[in-house]
Amino acid sequence: MSNPAFKSWAQNAARLVAVASGREPADLVIRGGRVVNVHSREVLDGWQVAVADGRFAYVGPDAGHCVGDGTQVIEAEGRYLIPGLCDAHMHIESGMLTPAEFAAAVIPHGTTSMFTDPHEIANVLGLRGVKLMHDEALMQPVNIFTQMPSCAPSAPGLETTGHEITPEDVAEAMAWPGIVGLGEMMNFPGVAAGDPKMLAEIGATQEAGKTVGGHYAAPDLGAPFHAYAAGGPADDHEGTSEADAIARVRQGMRAMLRLGSAWYDVEKQITAVTDKGLDPRNFILCTDDCHSGTLVNDGHMNRVVRHAIACGCDPLVALQMATINTATHFGLERELGSIAPGRRADVILTSDLATLPIEHVIARGQTVAEGGQIRVDCPHLDWPNDVRTTVKLGKQLAAADFEIPAPDGAKRVTAKVIGVVENQAPTEALTADLAVTAGRVEAQGAVAQIALVERHRGTGGVTNGFVSGFGYGPGMAIASTVAHDSHHMIVVGTDRAMMAAAANRLGEVGGGVTVWKDGAELALVELPIAGLMSDRPAAEVAARADAMVAAMGQCGCTLNNAYMQHSLLALVVIPALRISDLGLVDVTKFELTDLIEPNT
Repeated sequence: MSNPAFKSWAQNAARLVAVASGREPADLVIRGGRVVNVHSREVLDGWQVAVADGRFAYVGPDAGHCVGDGTQVIEAEGRYLIPGLCDAHMHIESGMLTPAEFAAAVIPHGTTSMFTDPHEIANVLGLRGVKLMHDEALMQPVNIFTQMPSCAPSAPGLETTGHEITPEDVAEAMAWPGIVGLGEMMNFPGVAAGDPKMLAEIGATQEAGKTVGGHYAAPDLGAPFHAYAAGGPADDHEGTSEADAIARVRQGMRAMLRLGSAWYDVEKQITAVTDKGLDPRNFILCTDDCHSGTLVNDGHMNRVVRHAIACGCDPLVALQMATINTATHFGLERELGSIAPGRRADVILTSDLATLPIEHVIARGQTVAEGGQIRVDCPHLDWPNDVRTTVKLGKQLAAADFEIPAPDGAKRVTAKVIGVVENQAPTEALTADLAVTAGRVEAQGAVAQIALVERHRGTGGVTNGFVSGFGYGPGMAIASTVAHDSHHMIVVGTDRAMMAAAANRLGEVGGGVTVWKDGAELALVELPIAGLMSDRPAAEVAARADAMVAAMGQCGCTLNNAYMQHSLLALVVIPALRISDLGLVDVTKFELTDLIEPNT
């Protein structure tokens, strides 16, 4: 499960024993610090560590017997030694970056292990896309494990993806060297109903002895939840309340508490530990989705740990939730997640456990970042040309494609409206009384138009609807080929001509995000790889993303990380109301629903 150049424990066990006993010199010794032991939850002042072949050989009071002529010695100068941070659930594509550039962005923040679910690219390119992500992940100087995506489409019958994932695909991927389990099982109604395909995917994973990722995004903690838990998912990151977290751990699942760019779910759930006193071993921190701007400007897992501490969590407990708890969950406790003999030598030097400045990062025994600057190369895959030409519109779109016809003779209509909720993944199912002009329903006031443009097969199809909560003013549009999870194209706007211009622009550049106002393009983030990612450096992509967010502000939007909300409007497995290429989706019922209410 690692870079072929990195030795397994079996390959270097003899040397680890020799170094620990003092018969051979270590490659690296760190002394003069305070070791944070996440197994015993204590700080061991003055303890030292010795590293050989990228693994910890000795962890104890005095590593002097491990020092030889060729040993590098790092003086910690009273700083804490903490394990490299682990992100238990994340999607690299949400950073708008390839695995290599994502790694380069997060290494300076102390993330040395990631458990990634590339189901975004799976929806566009199928198993081939997953293999490309997996292969580049294994090339990196840190640990990037892959969970085989489970749900493409996420909700069969409610959306059409570029490719589908089958139980046979899952079984094949389980034999790949970097696969640690099944990605989040988003089709929770299917699992609860005993859907044979979903259970076959879970079965193939469990037969391989690997971990099944969960995703239960409904508030109902009754029979459907218990049926889902019986179906085999081992964790869940969709909780938003203390009751959600408690319910999951009581069923033997790990509660994954997420802080992403737009998801702030730690504070309301961590009270299960800080107030209710539940065993913290079954609580794990993760990010789920972080865009490049957050990674460059705010941090990654270090940001999540700081936030958990600010919410009242003991710093040592918060660190356990971002290290050993994660490793244990994926069956890798003997491989990573702690500063202990035999484990990968992933360690951070920091001068404060609460504010967690990331001052020196070591991964597999090598310095990978220092003073916030990366010190290693992150190798790139040679991405094929056809992966860069996945946006197929089928025709030049026009304003007329975004018109919403009214029922014959109607002067006003009652329309269903997707209501965006700031900092939350779920939406509201709203209604609005809208005027009709020349037979067309017109968005007005706080209500804007939303469209889902088919982009995988070039059908020219456009599904139209309404959305509120962004605060957009007149004459604007924003389009994105990042449209979880089917990844068609989402266009939101208050001007149909601008919506057409934005959509056509993304067809021209091969994918990304573009913002238009009053006939001009205000910002463009090009994401040519599968319409999801750029292989440019994170800082460059972040600068373009920042300009995109600023352009959204120029159009009247004031929501925190509104782009993340925009990109989830087609996610037909999270309540309450979403849009797909097949129509408007009522996720509370998992069925298509009419945009215009009858008898109006």
